[in-house]
Amino acid sequence: MESLKTPFSTDSIVNTVVQRFIQRSEFGQKKYGVTLDRTDLKTADWIQHMQEELMDAILYLEKLKTTLGISEGSSTEQKDVIKEAATKE
Repeated sequence: MESLKTPFSTDSIVNTVVQRFIQRSEFGQKKYGVTLDRTDLKTADWIQHMQEELMDAILYLEKLKTTLGISEGSSTEQKDVIKEAATKE
């Protein structure tokens, strides 16, 4: 990922997130040919898009829980599993 030419913040994490938003926007413009400034969608359409995105996010979280062996009810032991998995990457 190329860094920002002019940082938005003194916080490198904030700058990384901003850069990723910019890259995501450029990707979407190339893929769909529109920006979020589009006016062809009604409020209900935007809500539907968001609902679908959030449903995808839940699926990704469930996949990670399954991969890490995390079951319902987070315990200290499960939190340790998450920390351990994160340090291996």
